[in-house]
Amino acid sequence: MNWPVTELSLIHRPALLRHFLELDAHDRRLRFGAPLTNAAIRAYMARIDYERDALFGVFDDDLEIIGAAHVARADEHVELGVSVRRGYRNRGLGAALLMRAVLRARNWGGRALFMHCLRENETIMHLARKQGMHVVTDHGEADGWLGLPPADASTHFGEVFAQRVALFDYALKSQLAGARRLVAAGLSSSNARDDE
Repeated sequence: MNWPVTELSLIHRPALLRHFLELDAHDRRLRFGAPLTNAAIRAYMARIDYERDALFGVFDDDLEIIGAAHVARADEHVELGVSVRRGYRNRGLGAALLMRAVLRARNWGGRALFMHCLRENETIMHLARKQGMHVVTDHGEADGWLGLPPADASTHFGEVFAQRVALFDYALKSQLAGARRLVAAGLSSSNARDDE
């Protein structure tokens, strides 16, 4: 399945926060390296610099984020963190987020994409290896590196195209969600009249 990956902005911050808060303690530990409390996740969210970093998300039909990637610039490399809601794993969503991150990293001029995770995070290590990342494990932790070629016209066009597709997908889902709300409101008012 092709997952439209949307670049997130400040208006998506509440949905992104909900996504992280919905992760259970185990998933929080795998995503952040520690089972963060709700307060710690809110603090993490407050530190995100939307001007320096990039955030990407995949939305379900109810416009909730089911997968997210945080792409942070460092000196000559770009660091990536990925989370996918439990019911949507092993469907290619993580790979779609990773590929979108690669496009952004290349367009930023990054020479490598870097992922750090706990060694027990087999899902992320499998994803990293599948996408050609070199993974090194040591003392319960793992690092994945992917060398990046320089940006070219295809990476710049690829990002523009990916964002247009994602925005179109989001607009369609928004229209459908609005229609479902109208139908539900009409049904509940009809049921209320029938009860009178």
